[in-house]
Amino acid sequence: MGGFTFGGGYAMIEMIRETVVEKYHWLEDEEFIDLLALTQSLPGVFAVNISIFIGMRLAGPIGAVLAGIATTLPSFLIMLTIAIFAVSYRDNPTVDAIFNGIRPAVVALIVAPVVKLWRGLRLPYYWLWIPITSALLIWLVGISPVVVIIVGALGGWFYSVVLRKSVRHTGEADKG
Repeated sequence: MGGFTFGGGYAMIEMIRETVVEKYHWLEDEEFIDLLALTQSLPGVFAVNISIFIGMRLAGPIGAVLAGIATTLPSFLIMLTIAIFAVSYRDNPTVDAIFNGIRPAVVALIVAPVVKLWRGLRLPYYWLWIPITSALLIWLVGISPVVVIIVGALGGWFYSVVLRKSVRHTGEADKG
């Protein structure tokens, strides 16, 4: 996959999800989303992290190593080739125009999997305030994504404690 996707690790999310969830059924959608949350909170390159976790789950340590190599090697070789030739085309208007066209497409490659992942979670739309507020806090206020993740984890824990208490008293869980 590393050689067939452009736009970085986040652009690979949908291709990885389609492969491991829909095509081969190695993971359920919810497992993939949990793994996605975990690997995004770890340091390092997201696509490599998630590939290593999936490789480990499927084939143990050897699978983890092979998945990491298979994810990084194609991109490394492509970037090495581009870097070798980039020096001579650095100020080329055609190359600039090509990259200006690629940038909006990369944004779409990142947004599309976010929408699919949200649908896969089967959460009510009124919960959209959580990712929107998180994004605004990161972009506009400059709060560290790590802080947003920690606050989100604490909020999820708090919600689950309140939900469990509600289930014990009423016998029915809140669906939204």
